Amino acid sequence: MVKGYLWKLRHAAEAEYARQVRVFLEKDPRASYLDCGCSEGARSRELAGVIGTSRISGVEIDEEAVARAQVAGLVVTRADLNLSLPLPDEAFDVVTALEVIEHLHRPDCFLKELRRLLRPGGYAVLATENLASWHNVFALCCGWQPFSLAQFSEVRAALGNPWGLDRGEAWNPALTRPSFRHCLVLSYRGLKELFQGHGFLVEGMGGAGYYPLPPGVARGASALDPRHSAFLTFKIRKSRRDE
Repeated sequence: MVKGYLWKLRHAAEAEYARQVRVFLEKDPRASYLDCGCSEGARSRELAGVIGTSRISGVEIDEEAVARAQVAGLVVTRADLNLSLPLPDEAFDVVTALEVIEHLHRPDCFLKELRRLLRPGGYAVLATENLASWHNVFALCCGWQPFSLAQFSEVRAALGNPWGLDRGEAWNPALTRPSFRHCLVLSYRGLKELFQGHGFLVEGMGGAGYYPLPPGVARGASALDPRHSAFLTFKIRKSRRDE
């Protein structure tokens, strides 16, 4: 029963940050849109619909997901976001990277590439788990691995955290696929200063989920105190002065 409630909180938080992503996206039928970590492409097409564009591209490392996305008609490049990407300079007006940066061990390389790929005045929307969320703070106070950094090994899911939702279960793809493991989880200030350090303007930020509060209360709490919410969503823009 407790685990079911906790899964409900997580799904509600993910739905809330997805709503924030849609709010941050701007309507522009001429926009060229890139989804980093696009998986099989269903989300990419949904967000392209919010933007109102048919110019959709994706980047994904998982070979099986790339194949399914291509069968579905999405233009996908198989590539590692920790490395330089085989895509042209200033080719995109909009980029999304949702629950991606925590899987990267070279976030600076990714952000340099993001800046290169965006046209002057273009923007990106990124969402990730928050190291400073209260549930992660609680885990650290107990001497446990933070919930958001417990998927780092092939040995066991939720290693180091006895309350991990998938602890001891075999279905988590992080057990067999390295790209699904978490390498880096940052706080609000860490993310903001990282984006600014790479020359981006931070235009907006939202928090989603506020464990263990129920979804309705959590939405209000994360609006008042997004820096301790479960997820953080940022909108960052490349300056037009780069033209």
